[in-house]
Amino acid sequence: MAARESKAARVARAGRIAATLARLYPEARVTLDFKTPWQLLAATILSAQCTDERVNVVTPALFRRYPDPQATAAADVRDLERLVVTTGFFRQKARSLKAAAKQIVERYRGEVPASMDELVKLPGVGRKTANVVLGHAFGIPGLAVDTHVGRVAYRLGLTRESDPDKIEADLRELLPPEQWTAFSMRLILHGRRVCVARKPRCAECALVADCPTTGVSNFR
Repeated sequence: MAARESKAARVARAGRIAATLARLYPEARVTLDFKTPWQLLAATILSAQCTDERVNVVTPALFRRYPDPQATAAADVRDLERLVVTTGFFRQKARSLKAAAKQIVERYRGEVPASMDELVKLPGVGRKTANVVLGHAFGIPGLAVDTHVGRVAYRLGLTRESDPDKIEADLRELLPPEQWTAFSMRLILHGRRVCVARKPRCAECALVADCPTTGVSNFR
């Protein structure tokens, strides 16, 4: 596991893992549909405990009616609830969308801020959402940690943490900033397709040589 490795060895292994994942998943793009930073922010808020596929079904109607922060800030929250009801936790998500839009209009002249410090001040926005927006809307390095990233990074021995912020900090130390956005997206894809939660498909995994938990059952 990572604790038994030197920092240099772990960095080298992380680099090999990143290179292998780049070959496996060259696309490395967020699977949420969006045209503007606001739309990505809104879609990412909706994606909490919901699949990207379901969010992509919901957002076309949402964005036709409320395409930007100005329109969303003025929306009737009950109408927002109706539009996002199938994403789960729809009341909280609708309130977060309206409140975030209102702050963007009032504090940032209707433009989504392009900094971590400002993004996490918005209602419903944590570091994961902020990193997604920074990386995929603004091209600013962002390492988003969701359940897939946390699980796969732990199994690969790249972290021993369970807190998403601490996992992010560990991974940031292992790779250069220009790799963060793509690496986190590739970990998500690998977690969805191969290193799945219940029965990881170790026999199919191209990372076996660099994985300290290959074949270990019930390992996080």
